[in-house]
Amino acid sequence: MSKSRFGKTPKGERLERIKRSPHYKDGQFQNKSHTPQLAEGTSLLDVMYEKLFKKFPKLKPKDEVPSIKTDLHALNSSENVLVWFGHSSYFMQIDGVRILVDPVLSGNASPVPKTIRSYAGTDVYTVSDFPPIDYLFISHDHYDHLDYSTIIALKSKVEHVICGLGVGAHLENWGYDSTEITEKDWHEKLELKNELALYIEPSRHFSGRGLYRNKSLWVSFVLHSKSMKLYLGGDSGYDTHFSEIGAKYGPFDLVILENGQYNKAWPFIHLTPEQVLMAAGDLKTKRILPVHSAKFALSNHPWDEPLKRLTALNSRSDFNLLTPRIGEKLDLEDTERRFEEWWLDLE
Repeated sequence: MSKSRFGKTPKGERLERIKRSPHYKDGQFQNKSHTPQLAEGTSLLDVMYEKLFKKFPKLKPKDEVPSIKTDLHALNSSENVLVWFGHSSYFMQIDGVRILVDPVLSGNASPVPKTIRSYAGTDVYTVSDFPPIDYLFISHDHYDHLDYSTIIALKSKVEHVICGLGVGAHLENWGYDSTEITEKDWHEKLELKNELALYIEPSRHFSGRGLYRNKSLWVSFVLHSKSMKLYLGGDSGYDTHFSEIGAKYGPFDLVILENGQYNKAWPFIHLTPEQVLMAAGDLKTKRILPVHSAKFALSNHPWDEPLKRLTALNSRSDFNLLTPRIGEKLDLEDTERRFEEWWLDLE
């Protein structure tokens, strides 16, 4: 637990600020609604036994996941684009501002090397493939969103980090200067470059990288540019915050929602495909980019089930479901484009 990759818990002035948050109580951050981490009748021992000893079909694709290598250095500054790297990592360029969200490029989503490995074909990008980054957004401190190796390698390329309260303790421990980090509470606003506005909003989840949980805050982001509104969801179970955010900021031009790693043992902290569509409706959008899948097996469902279920369910809805390949350039202003169901080639 003394290894650097585990990070640090907040102390001193950072902890005093956390204690002033209305969302911090009894030594922990709290969700808006009561949120058990496990379903009633399920124990941590049950989850560990299932993970270690039960076999589930199709946890990984049989072949390499198809990907595309977009040259991020060659992007025209006038392009408003998004490039997804699998799971919940993606790059955006909006009004000339470069934003990187929850990058995990080490091939592993665990503090223990080689335990939760990325699927073959999904690690086509390295830090050297990135241009300078204006803003690094971190939604929360779990290993599949805050990757020690990637964050260390990015340090010279990142101008500023934006995260929830307490997450900055990890980053400072890893060599980032405090002046390069902005930590925010739910319902706070930041003015970014080129007239972009960023609102830090709730999600329904938890945090922690070691023995202690909920010492730092998990967040979602609302990003407004001159021409579009985006919701960057992070990890979240279904709750009323989606409709509250939709009523306050919607309608959205695009919402990015987690769709994968759900499990009957933890129904309150991740979305099922059915709930993805419910949340999208609450957020008042027509376009959904589903993430949190296609790179790591963190739950026991088949690797392609999230995309297959969501696509089937959406056939009865009118959402534009954006399902690019890893690395494929997504034009944020193209509201009509449809994508191939690339995962079917790996059945």
